[in-house]
Amino acid sequence: MIKTTDQLSSQELLTILQARTAVFVVEQNCPYQEVDEIDREAIHVCLMEQDKLQAYARIYETSNGIHFGRVMVVKEFRGHQLGRKLVTETLEAIEERFPQRSVIISAQAHLIDFYQSFGFTAWSEIYLEDDIPHMDMRLEKTTNH
Repeated sequence: MIKTTDQLSSQELLTILQARTAVFVVEQNCPYQEVDEIDREAIHVCLMEQDKLQAYARIYETSNGIHFGRVMVVKEFRGHQLGRKLVTETLEAIEERFPQRSVIISAQAHLIDFYQSFGFTAWSEIYLEDDIPHMDMRLEKTTNH
């Protein structure tokens, strides 16, 4: 399921926000403003099975490029390669909506190798974001004409 915020039903939005809070605030013990202004304009990528959210990411555009973040797999569905499937679906959605645009992410440091397997390269030193080590990474897009 890929929808803008305005396309989501109230129940879909609540399911997403509940799952994100469970992972990013409770599970990672990281109190911060998890729901933010980006959510108003984001494109939400959800892997669903029988109306159960399994994995999620959001896509958004800023003046410096196309981003995706809040990448998560719901705890009960981990260990089934859903993270790889989610990132693949997210990159396909970006290419469809924003063709040939580079993609920028803020990756948790323990996932750097995972994102490098998709072609992302380091773009910064490791830094702390909400007390969790992160690194900015880019996936460059070039035209083959």
